[in-house]
Amino acid sequence: MYQIPRAEWYDLTRATNWTYSYVTEDEVFPEEMSGASGISIEAWETYDEPYKVSYPEYVAIQREKDAGAYSVKAALERDAYVDRADPGWISTMIAHYGAIAVNEYAASLAEARMARFSKAPGNRNMATFGMLDENRHGQIQLYFPHANIKRNHQWNWAHKAMHTNEWASIAARSFFDDIMLCRDAIAVSIMLTFGFETGFTNMQFLGLAADASEAGDHTFASLISSVQTDEARHAQQGGPSLKILIENGHKEKAQQLVDISIWRAWKLFSVLTGPIMDYYTPLEHRSQSFKEFMVEWIIIQFERQLADLGLDAPWFWENLTKDLDVTHHGMHLGVWYWRPTVWWNPAAGASVKDREWLEEKYPGWNSTWGKCWDVITDNLNNGRESLTFPETLPYVCNMCQLPIVGTPGDGWDVKDFSLEYEGRLYHFGSEADRWCFEQDPERYKEHKNIIDRFLAGDIQPADIPGALMYMNLGPSEMGKDAHDYAWAAAFKKQADVA
Repeated sequence: MYQIPRAEWYDLTRATNWTYSYVTEDEVFPEEMSGASGISIEAWETYDEPYKVSYPEYVAIQREKDAGAYSVKAALERDAYVDRADPGWISTMIAHYGAIAVNEYAASLAEARMARFSKAPGNRNMATFGMLDENRHGQIQLYFPHANIKRNHQWNWAHKAMHTNEWASIAARSFFDDIMLCRDAIAVSIMLTFGFETGFTNMQFLGLAADASEAGDHTFASLISSVQTDEARHAQQGGPSLKILIENGHKEKAQQLVDISIWRAWKLFSVLTGPIMDYYTPLEHRSQSFKEFMVEWIIIQFERQLADLGLDAPWFWENLTKDLDVTHHGMHLGVWYWRPTVWWNPAAGASVKDREWLEEKYPGWNSTWGKCWDVITDNLNNGRESLTFPETLPYVCNMCQLPIVGTPGDGWDVKDFSLEYEGRLYHFGSEADRWCFEQDPERYKEHKNIIDRFLAGDIQPADIPGALMYMNLGPSEMGKDAHDYAWAAAFKKQADVA
């Protein structure tokens, strides 16, 4: 049967608009949902997405991807890789699934907002495919870990995490709700698909896929690669939106949305991806340091893309670049120390060889973070494990919902960037976190972080056991040292030999 060539019909089908006869344009696309900024629909019709695909093509490609990922899983099921994998790598998977899987489904709702309310027909067309993508991502990343629940209840947190008040879950929800579920269609296209997916998810998925292959976890590598190829396509929705905003006099708004999403994404990834790459992944399987990934995928890539679009580098760019040497190390140390409050088993990553690698990648690590690990190691090797557990909770930033950290050692530099607003005192971990709040205080002012809830009496009893109960962490789910302190014992053996 003869088929009309794709080039003859594609532009018509992906950009269909019509004249409304019984409703107004504003009723079809209310500003609070569309975010069109008063720009005419004719201007939005110029939206031109770089990656074009038809529905038959999409279905064929996605079927092939699913077949590949599920086939690898089935073929390697009997290999029982999970039973012999390094515990640090197991923690990597458990942490990833809990933070990402359900939020992938939530992203389908964000895509649906663009598919319904964007004035740009090309954006609506792409978002329809993006909605299918994200639904698939949620399903596959819930299905794969489900088979491992028989091994450890922590795997169940792939589904459970985002339905609890565990502190890391609160931080993840705060970020994803902000950029995906509480914004208009154009803001979503910029903050989710450009600010977040163009760089940060590519780094998470490409970095993890590379490390998974190195570690011999071909099932996880296949899954992550399958997801990332979708992200690379629908991540391109934000660029055309930015172009139209800038061309129509809304550069300031475009810059603000980009800056907020980049900073908020960075802070979340400093606690999720940073420790995974630099501490949890077995040393022999680390392809690059977290800083190297960030420089390649965020600093260099975003500067180039922003310049191409006519935007400036975010005003905090220099601070972010400096933080690459600091923030994730503090987040990692905090997560390990407060390990009973997370759903995975943090890997200390502080063995002799680990420390040599960290000093090479981050000169000065041993004189700062290393000093903290010296104390921890000494306590563990002298029967003082109780001193390596928390007795209270750290103070948490009112924007990123993560602990406020600084660099230990002689240059101890922790700082609280506070702000009083409508009689309430807010605390922030950086100038950029406070700036994000100041851009739209009404959006954020009512939220209580985990410490606010503790001080308000929402957590009872007001102690660590009460906090664990509030976070819905059962005894078999609470985190512990991934390697059962074997790394610390090695120092003792080394000292005994000497």
